[in-house]
Amino acid sequence: MSIKVEIFSAPNCNICGKAADLLEKLSAEIGGDKINWRKVNVVEEIDLAVSYGIISTPSIVIDNELVFTSLPSSRKLRETLLKRTDNTQ
Repeated sequence: MSIKVEIFSAPNCNICGKAADLLEKLSAEIGGDKINWRKVNVVEEIDLAVSYGIISTPSIVIDNELVFTSLPSSRKLRETLLKRTDNTQ
């Protein structure tokens, strides 16, 4: 079973691209079959962003829970993803 990860970004948010790149890299390292992720444009999906209480980008939602409201360190995101996927690398 995979976890669902959504990165909420805005069109002019430079750091949002870094968040997506980091998640793509970590997803490949951990196992792409364990993480189902997508980038969400807050302008196009404002109702979804509001439903999670997102007020800044990038924000990261994991399994319908707002987990990060800014770009986490690579280590912190990795730890969180591993914990959520029950992976003990």
